[in-house]
Amino acid sequence: MATKKTKADLLTENMPVLALRGLVLFPRMVLHFDVGREKSLHALNMAMGTDRKIFLVAQKDQQDENPTFDRLYQVGVVAEIRQIVRSQGETLRVLVEGKYRGRLLDMGELDKALIGVVEEYPASAKMSDKTMSDALVRTVKDLFDEYLGLAPRMPREIVETILESNDPAVIADYIAGNIPFPVEEKQRLLEQNSLKKRFEMIARLLESENEILSLEADIQDQVKESMDKNQREYYLREQMRVISDELGEGEGFYDEIDEYHQKIDALLTTDENKAKLHKEVSHLEKMPPNSQEAAVIRGYLDTCLELPWGIYTEDTIDLQKAKKHLDREHYGLTKVKERILETLAVRVLAPDIKGQILCLVGPPGVGKTSIVRSIADTMGRKYARIALGGVRDESEIRGHRKTYVGSMPGRIINAIHQAGSANPVLLLDEVDKLSNDYRGDPSSALLEVLDSEQNCTFRDHYIEMPFDLSHVFFIATVNDRSAIPAPLLDRMEVIEIPSYTREEKFQIAKRHLVPKQKERHGLTAGQIAISDSALYALIDSYTREAGVRSLERQIASLCRKAAASIVAGEQEEKISVRAGNLEKFLGPKKILDDELLKEDSVGLVNGLAWTAVGGEMLQVETAVVPGTGKMITTGSLGDVMKESVTAAMTYIRSVAETYGIDGSFYKDKDIHIHFPEGAVPKDGPSAGITTCTALLSALSGIPVRHTVAMTGEITLRGRVLPIGGLREKSMAAYKHGIKTVLIPAANAPDLQEVDDVVKEAITFIPVKTMDEVLPIALSHMPERKPENHTLAAAAAEHKEKAGASVLCRS
Repeated sequence: MATKKTKADLLTENMPVLALRGLVLFPRMVLHFDVGREKSLHALNMAMGTDRKIFLVAQKDQQDENPTFDRLYQVGVVAEIRQIVRSQGETLRVLVEGKYRGRLLDMGELDKALIGVVEEYPASAKMSDKTMSDALVRTVKDLFDEYLGLAPRMPREIVETILESNDPAVIADYIAGNIPFPVEEKQRLLEQNSLKKRFEMIARLLESENEILSLEADIQDQVKESMDKNQREYYLREQMRVISDELGEGEGFYDEIDEYHQKIDALLTTDENKAKLHKEVSHLEKMPPNSQEAAVIRGYLDTCLELPWGIYTEDTIDLQKAKKHLDREHYGLTKVKERILETLAVRVLAPDIKGQILCLVGPPGVGKTSIVRSIADTMGRKYARIALGGVRDESEIRGHRKTYVGSMPGRIINAIHQAGSANPVLLLDEVDKLSNDYRGDPSSALLEVLDSEQNCTFRDHYIEMPFDLSHVFFIATVNDRSAIPAPLLDRMEVIEIPSYTREEKFQIAKRHLVPKQKERHGLTAGQIAISDSALYALIDSYTREAGVRSLERQIASLCRKAAASIVAGEQEEKISVRAGNLEKFLGPKKILDDELLKEDSVGLVNGLAWTAVGGEMLQVETAVVPGTGKMITTGSLGDVMKESVTAAMTYIRSVAETYGIDGSFYKDKDIHIHFPEGAVPKDGPSAGITTCTALLSALSGIPVRHTVAMTGEITLRGRVLPIGGLREKSMAAYKHGIKTVLIPAANAPDLQEVDDVVKEAITFIPVKTMDEVLPIALSHMPERKPENHTLAAAAAEHKEKAGASVLCRS
């Protein structure tokens, strides 16, 4: 037997209270009812705002409009709200599920809602006498079976649960909750803790109910025999009319049906779609107006009728105005703006073009979302945004079938509804953050949406009718291009949006962010001035990002402190923010530049890395100590980076004698390669030549030039392969004062993307092999053995021709 709970074990909670008129809820019972009283509506709102729990208790007098604590029964049921549907007028249709019995200890009022202290009120789950229990269960089931013969309208699932269950507590609750006993008798059953007494009461009530139903059946048979067919039809119609009048529906329901038919006929859609909607209205007409099924069909029809079927906005594209608008709203991003203007130009020449789906790829905070909004403004189209970050259910895209409780259209149809036209600019935000689980793969659902050959007949699971998406201008935004499935990426035209340079951040802050934050905080130019030096200091010492979001937050912080100082009367003169007094407002510098060595060092090489917030310097340190030939790598390295280190080591072993290195170093030396900032995960092959140079320097004892940085993948034969993120990496080298950067020869065309200010300050040297890297990176070359004269001559020749053939200096 289950252990009986003590007083200390009972759960006591504060929760909203809803008084029921003529209803008693039991545990495990699902009940829907109408709520119209103000206090009850506020109680529902309070419950929906927390954990959906609400205490349902019957009131003693059904006519009482404002029951107090002493006018309510003390025992009720703690229920969970499953669904709320707006019915006629201000009335709400509520669906709840009973969880457990509770006793109301005290009750008050909070925010116009009844709230009470509810203590768990458990009942016994078993009878001590097994024989008596079996006898009572069998008796009650027989009486219930007899009741079903007299009143066969009970739902099948309830009947099966009662007849197939062997749990006395379940049988008692289901019978008490689903048979129309008087409210007072139901309340006594609810309050009864003893399972044996509850069964005895149910048996008595069932026997009495069966006798009444039997008499009613006899009376109905006698009446039915005395009525002919016409009288019966007239009687039923009169009953329906009287019931409708009593419920306050009258002719309003039929007016609603006519209104639906008129709206459907006015839609600019196909005849097939109209026929389907008319069929749904016919189903609604045959249902009770206040039934749950009618509410579902109403919601479906309202959703379908509110969609912009065949409603299109006219494009108003003026390239000159579009260019001025983009320049005004977005500083820099020249290539991105050119690509957008090209797309708009094509729209002018071919207005009916389909299939143009853009994908803006770039780090966070560089203005991808705002650019899409500007595109919509320049085209004169409606704009809607669909946030896809974290979406893992296919139904979020395609919608839920309307047969399910709480079903709704997918995000695509919702965005069309929100935009109010069938050709809006739809932003698919954070497409790379889509995930999947057992409920489906939403990225696969997007394949149809973004395919111009298929999306003209897109079917949402909720709407169940084809909707034309071919006129929609889809623009996706992505942070990590590699996270997008290949079939989905193939459907989009990718536009790269690089991270902002230091100068671009300064101009954006000066032209846009500072005026915006001053206005938002109620400050004028006469109250605060932020100098150019302060903005540069903010960029360098208080933010580290690809975009400008953190920079805007720091400017907002300065404005808040200025506003607080002005309101408190502490500052009478104009507040001037400069680089010298910035720490007074924002505290110590949060970001300190990596201290690069001022002299050449052995085993220490400047590498370049790309991160989500832009380029970074990545120094590689190598130490060689006596040992047994172990190689240690530290710094949170990924598998690809470890493999790159192994490839570099193999190459060094293959050319060890060429560079004067003891060929047995891998047997009697331990080599430790470390990448600083060990807590930050690192991966990728682009540090290959950096690692190789560090290894050769440490093994040969030759220093590496501290003004040189490099990036490139290495092969076992010393070839240098191309890498990505050259623009961001070059910005990192420029920021740290590097004079020479070695890049793979295959990346030489990418130098066109590098800012002019960077190319003026740095010498970029494209290299194809490590034989070209080492003479430039090392302070001097080791003496080579005679048999390697050819390699030495090639290196010397490279030095002589470096300025003429491979130096790429703007």
